[in-house]
Amino acid sequence: MKKKLLSFAVILCLLTLMLGGCGTAAPAAESAKASAAPAENTGAKETLAVDLSKIMGSDGQPLLVIGDKKDVPARPADPNALPDTDPLHWWDMEYAGWTTVKATMPKSPGDGAKGKKVTLIVHGDHPWTTAYIAGAQKAAEAYGIVLKTMSPNWDLNVQNQMIDQAINEKPDAIALIPIDSKAAVQQFKKIYDAGIPLVATNTLSVDEAMKYTIGWSGPDDWGQFRMLTQEFAKKMGNKGGYACISHNPGGSPFFARTDGPISELAKIAPDMKLLDRQAPGFDAAKVTQLVSDWITKYGDELKGIIAADDSAQLIGIVDALKKAGRTDIVVVAAGNSKAGMDALKAGDCFAITYQTTEGDGAAAMRTAALFFAGAPIDPVTYLPKHIITKDDVDKFMPAQW
Repeated sequence: MKKKLLSFAVILCLLTLMLGGCGTAAPAAESAKASAAPAENTGAKETLAVDLSKIMGSDGQPLLVIGDKKDVPARPADPNALPDTDPLHWWDMEYAGWTTVKATMPKSPGDGAKGKKVTLIVHGDHPWTTAYIAGAQKAAEAYGIVLKTMSPNWDLNVQNQMIDQAINEKPDAIALIPIDSKAAVQQFKKIYDAGIPLVATNTLSVDEAMKYTIGWSGPDDWGQFRMLTQEFAKKMGNKGGYACISHNPGGSPFFARTDGPISELAKIAPDMKLLDRQAPGFDAAKVTQLVSDWITKYGDELKGIIAADDSAQLIGIVDALKKAGRTDIVVVAAGNSKAGMDALKAGDCFAITYQTTEGDGAAAMRTAALFFAGAPIDPVTYLPKHIITKDDVDKFMPAQW
């Protein structure tokens, strides 16, 4: 019996040798490793093959087109020592992230975005934010990202609590719109110290915070407001008094959409005079009262108004001008909401900026997806810049919000 078994074993081994070698089959673990590698490469390739420009936004425009990079001047030795009417005084805000020496970033999994969990913490509730989240969700679905969103409704303390909650849930990445550009330093560092990749989005933080991010994406708020200001000055013949209605204090739009124009006008139209700057928030009635007070106080000296918002703020401005019968005041604003574009069509506003809200949310998901795929990420990714006037406003309708 033993001889028969031995003979059977010898014959079995001989057959195995004929078919590929006795004892040379790869161990199960090695076989699994060999088959896993192509799967990882496939995941990254699938992620990188996603083209968000082929997905349409609700306005009929491509969901996301990447904007141009900008020339970055040398940083002054001490920007704060320069007068705030000098554009370079704002270097640390306008060019935040471009030349920042990054901290050691978390390692990419390299296997693509599909199935990865991303927590998006926005700044507050607003129709704009709704459109932003919709764009982020469209991009997340294209990449296969599982997206969770949270909103502190403009409360910095609540946003800090949400960051703690997100860290405890250990998502694959966190995307954050900081409420305060300076408080962002501690927020970003806390996420970084937890070992979670951070995507900074929409509003800029100060340069110190940017070293903790895998990348930032959003509008070139400073650049496009300088463009808007140039058109504003040209329309006014580079002369006359003007006033500014600011964004919420603390966030980067507060500075970019007020100090950007003021410093730009100081350079290109020094004869123009700043009469006042106020931050009345986003209540149309309050803005109407503010502008009515300006008209009473400055009379014909007031020739132009620059607004940080083309929805509630612009509605308030137009209401005040109509009540006063003032058709001579040039109005420009950030854009591009339905209210802003309707005002352009009606001739109540001269120009607004183009800012794809859905594309802004999509850009944040793109940054996260590139990280998951192990692809290079630019430190700063801008949305396209464009100034919308009555001549081309129909191209951007219907509005995203």
